[in-house]
Amino acid sequence: MSQFPQVQPTDLADDAVVLDIREQDEWDRGHAPGAVHIPMSELPARVDELAPFLERDETVVVTCRSGGRVARTLPWLEQQGYEVANLEGGMRGWHAAGKPMVTADGSEPQVP
Repeated sequence: MSQFPQVQPTDLADDAVVLDIREQDEWDRGHAPGAVHIPMSELPARVDELAPFLERDETVVVTCRSGGRVARTLPWLEQQGYEVANLEGGMRGWHAAGKPMVTADGSEPQVP
């Protein structure tokens, strides 16, 4: 994954738009407030939902729990024409950096 830029959580605004590719249960337990949620398994069918990133010529910062799924997703997204970067440390890194998180039910966020 070293061929792709690495973005530190502290370098992003608290309400930054990131693509969160974790599963629904992970998302529900805690996610960045401005994140777009498309699970990795659904990404090929829903990739058109990322069109606004292309229209604004923005880098798509992608996150999962700790980076494993992102490593498999970034090359594919790049092939689809997106400029992509990895959120260093994933949502674990986001949480550890003290960045805000929200949950589906208003409980204390968790990143297992």
